[in-house]
Amino acid sequence: MDLHMTELERDVVREILNIGLARAADSFAAIAQEKVLLEVPSLDLMPGNGILEMVREIQQANVAIQSDIRGDFNGTTLMFFSGQHIQRLSRVCLRMSVPASIAIDEMQESLLLEISNIITGALVTQLANILKAKIYGAPPTAPRGDIADSLHNLLEGHTQVQPLIFSVITQFSDKENSVELPLMLFFDRPTFEKILDIIRTYDFLSGPAT
Repeated sequence: MDLHMTELERDVVREILNIGLARAADSFAAIAQEKVLLEVPSLDLMPGNGILEMVREIQQANVAIQSDIRGDFNGTTLMFFSGQHIQRLSRVCLRMSVPASIAIDEMQESLLLEISNIITGALVTQLANILKAKIYGAPPTAPRGDIADSLHNLLEGHTQVQPLIFSVITQFSDKENSVELPLMLFFDRPTFEKILDIIRTYDFLSGPAT
């Protein structure tokens, strides 16, 4: 059976994500030493194969960093760093002058892992506070090979529609060199149903519904 949301429920989920992503964007701006603008997150429900095709396409031109979400929820974040990101972050954080490339050394990979850890941590903390859930971000990894192997905990054995929340923390403030930083947030179907149940039974302004 397909999973459905009303427009109001979509708006609530988007607003929850906006709050979490705003904190994540602030964390990234402090690292990158640039102003970071935030796009309103889009929210889509897609089959598992559709998710993998989208991720594989993005991964071809970016370095992927993954962090699993554990606890009450089962999910994964994927951050994608382009060659331009790596070049600028290497210059700002490592004092390295390198060409724009997704071929990275051990020090650059460690930097991307730490950035993902900070951003995912900020996002997960906000989601935990808003949804009153006990969740945490696992240490990030840099997946190698087929991305399907990294997402097996979400897709394995699930033939029904898979929820996908896709958002973008976008563009450095330098307009001549603006680059997007894609951030994907995935939840499996049971987790997304939990989130919808919370939304449907909780008044986020005054507390639990009576």
